Amino acid sequence: RPFQTALDQALLFNRKLWTIFLTSVTNNDNPLPAEIRQNVANLGVFVLNQTLTVMGNPKPERLSSLININRELAAGLRNSA
Repeated sequence: RPFQTALDQALLFNRKLWTIFLTSVTNNDNPLPAEIRQNVANLGVFVLNQTLTVMGNPKPERLSSLININRELAAGLRNSA
């Protein structure tokens, strides 16, 4: 059960993080081009849906897409800073 608790906490944190991203990119004051905002929003919807899928059926192989997306986003943010 400790793994499940840690997984649930990580998935909840990830949902909160992506909710912040979605709120930001759908805000009319966001300076990013509309195409980028739409792409991030689409990715965010996918992440939230995939998170629910993993929570309902927590198989390790279902985590790979979430991990890859988060790593790519983090790398992109580091390179733009």
